[in-house]
Amino acid sequence: MSVEIDRLEIDKVASAFVQARRDATGLATYPGTKPQDMAEAYAIQNRALALEDRTVVGWKVGRVPPPHVERLGTDRLAGPIFADTVIWAAPGAAPEMPVFAEGFAAVEAEFMAHVAPGFTGAVPADDAGTLAILDDLRIGIEIASSPYPGINEDGPTVTVSDFGNNHGLILGAVLEGWRTLDLRSLPLSTAINGEIVGEATAAAMLDGPLGAVRFLLANLIERGIDTSKGLWVSTGAVTGVHAIAVGQSATASFGPYGQVSCRIVAAKAR
Repeated sequence: MSVEIDRLEIDKVASAFVQARRDATGLATYPGTKPQDMAEAYAIQNRALALEDRTVVGWKVGRVPPPHVERLGTDRLAGPIFADTVIWAAPGAAPEMPVFAEGFAAVEAEFMAHVAPGFTGAVPADDAGTLAILDDLRIGIEIASSPYPGINEDGPTVTVSDFGNNHGLILGAVLEGWRTLDLRSLPLSTAINGEIVGEATAAAMLDGPLGAVRFLLANLIERGIDTSKGLWVSTGAVTGVHAIAVGQSATASFGPYGQVSCRIVAAKAR
């Protein structure tokens, strides 16, 4: 498949994902030819963005599993976060978060960084430079969901092709003292229905949450996407990608810095 010669296939896949998301229905099989590289995958994502015509307020960053890194030439991936899927959660709240009941659904405990308005490059070279372009950093949960249940099993290019497998963001409390904290050392845990399903720190996250910000900015600039209006970065799963079902509840705990909770419900047609 070639991005340059098979635009009809790109449109076919993008249109199928956009329509399935609008209808809140599942896709039993991948709706076309699966992208073989990141250029093809982002071409589908870009086309889907144009078809959706919704306000993007941020981007999720995910990790490319090691077996795919050399072949794809990258260790991370990105997908858009739409304004109408972002929830600001008060302490103690457990908002309802919709997922595609016939597809894939998971929760991920993550640090949520906000790039201040006015950034136009160059991409910072280190953590200090990255902190300098941020104006907020919070605790939160990413909702990973797609109408296609095989989105993760089929690999990173398929994940990218359906908006990076994102379907929402919960923004919790500000991480107090974030400008001087060592984000990689903070202990996180994730529980589903009260049972711990993952515990970790961000120490194993490549170059950490701030490295995810740098990756994203480079990715967006390369794709010609405006970064100047400010944007949220969901910086990547710390404790893992934890499958979840409609009716279940999840809580991401950030040690002494608080926790974020939600209840999972079935998405409805838009």
